[in-house]
Amino acid sequence: MSNKQKALNGGKWITISTVISTVCQFLQIAIIARLLEPAAFGIVSISTMIIGFFSMFTNLGFNNSIIYKQEEDKNILSSLYFLNLFLGFFIFVVIYLSSPLIVDFYHEPRLDQIIKVASLFFLIVYFGQIYSILMQKELRFKTLAIIDISAIVIATVVTILFAYNGFKEYSLIYGQLIMQLYKTLAQIFFGRDLFKVKWHFKYQEVKEHIRFGIYNLGDGIVGFIQSNSDNMLIGSMLGIKLLGYYTLATQLAVFPISRLNPIVLQVAYPIVAKMKEDASEMKRAYIKILDFLSYCNIPLLAGLYITADSVVPLFYGPGWDPTIGLIKIMVIASVFMCLAHPLFTLAFSKGKPNLLFYLNIATLAVKIPLIYFLGKYALATGVAWALVLATLINLIINFAMVQSLIGNFLGGFFKNLFKPVLFSVIMMFGVYLYKTFVGHVGVFHTSMEIIIGGAIFGALTLKYKLSISEIKALRKSM
Repeated sequence: MSNKQKALNGGKWITISTVISTVCQFLQIAIIARLLEPAAFGIVSISTMIIGFFSMFTNLGFNNSIIYKQEEDKNILSSLYFLNLFLGFFIFVVIYLSSPLIVDFYHEPRLDQIIKVASLFFLIVYFGQIYSILMQKELRFKTLAIIDISAIVIATVVTILFAYNGFKEYSLIYGQLIMQLYKTLAQIFFGRDLFKVKWHFKYQEVKEHIRFGIYNLGDGIVGFIQSNSDNMLIGSMLGIKLLGYYTLATQLAVFPISRLNPIVLQVAYPIVAKMKEDASEMKRAYIKILDFLSYCNIPLLAGLYITADSVVPLFYGPGWDPTIGLIKIMVIASVFMCLAHPLFTLAFSKGKPNLLFYLNIATLAVKIPLIYFLGKYALATGVAWALVLATLINLIINFAMVQSLIGNFLGGFFKNLFKPVLFSVIMMFGVYLYKTFVGHVGVFHTSMEIIIGGAIFGALTLKYKLSISEIKALRKSM
C-alpha cells in the first residue's frame, strides 16, 4: 500500500473517530450544562482548562522528533521512554504543589482538590506515549482510531454517571482520568510489537532529541498560555459565571476545528515528513491540506453561525442565551485558526519547531493586552473580539513563515479557498430564508435548517468541486 493510500485509509478511520468523539463530547456538554448553573459550569470550565493543560503536555518532550528522525534504535527509544516518565513525574509534583497559587488566582477554594486529583493524569499518560507515537509513525491510524473511539465512549459514560450522582465538577476529571488510563493500557497492548522497553538510559544518545524537544516544550507552554489566556483572564477579571458562558460558546465554535484539524495533521505529518527534501512536493501537500481543512471546517462554522439562535436553546436549555452572540463572534476566529493549523506539519517536517514557539510568543504579546482592554470595555464580548483580532494577526505571521519554508503559495491558496467560502455564503443565505419565512424555534425547524444547509453545500460541492465518480474512486482507494 502506497503512502497516499495509507494516508487515505488513515484519514477514513480518523474521520470516523472524530465524528464519534465530537458527538460524545457534544452530548456530554449538553447534559452537564443542564445539570449545572452557569456559575457552577464556570468551575467545570476551569477544570476543563486544567485537563487541557495536562493534555497539552502529552505532545511535549521528544515525541515529534521520533517521527522527524524516523527513529528505530531500541536503545534510544528506551532512553526517551524513561526520560518521558521522569518528565511526567516532575510535572505532577509541580502542579500538585502549585494548586494554592491557582486557587488564589481564581479566588475559588474548590479548585484545590480538583487540581490535585487532575494532576494524576501525568502519572498515567507517559507510559503509553512512545507506543502511540510509533504506531503513528508506522501509519497505524485504524488502531489508534479504535483506541480513541472506545476511550471517548467510556469517558462520556463515566462522566455522565458521575454528574448524575452529584459529583459536579469532579465528574469531568474522573472521566478524563479513566479515559487516559484505558488509552495507556490499549496503546501498550497494541504497540507492543513495535517497542519493548529495555533497562537502558544514556544521555548522549538522546541529546539531539532533547534539542528538538526543547523548542517543542517551550512552544507547548507558550502555546497553552496563548490559547487559554482568554479563559484565564475572564475567570479572574470577570468572574466564574461569565467564564461559564464564554466556555460553552468556545466549545461550540472552536471545538469542531480543535478536534478535526489536529487529527488531520496527525495523519499528514508522517507523510509530509518523508518529503522534507522536496520543497515543491511539500508545497503541493500543504495546499492540499489547506483545501481539505477549508472544505471540512468553513461550512460547519458557517452553519453554526446561522443556526446558533436555534441550536443553543434547543440543546442546552434556558439560561444560556448570552452565549449566542459570543458564538457568532468566535466563528470568525475559528476560520482563521483553521487556516493557521497546517504550519505545524511544515515546521516539524522541516525540523524547525522553533518557528511555532516564536509564533506563539508574538501572538501572546498581542493577545493579552487586547483581552485586558477589550474585556474591561465590553466584558465577555470584548474578549471574544480580542480573540478574533489575535487570531487574524497570528494567521498573517503564520503565512509569512510558510512562505519562508516552501516559497510563494498564496495564489494556489486563494484559488482553493474561493469555492468553500462562496458555497458557505450561499448555504447561509438559504438557511436565512428558511428562518425568516418559515421558522427557527424547536426541533423540527432546527433539523430543517441543518438539512437545508447540508443539502445546499453538498449539491454545490458535487456540481463544482467533487463529482460522484471521484468520490467512488476515492472510496475504492481506501
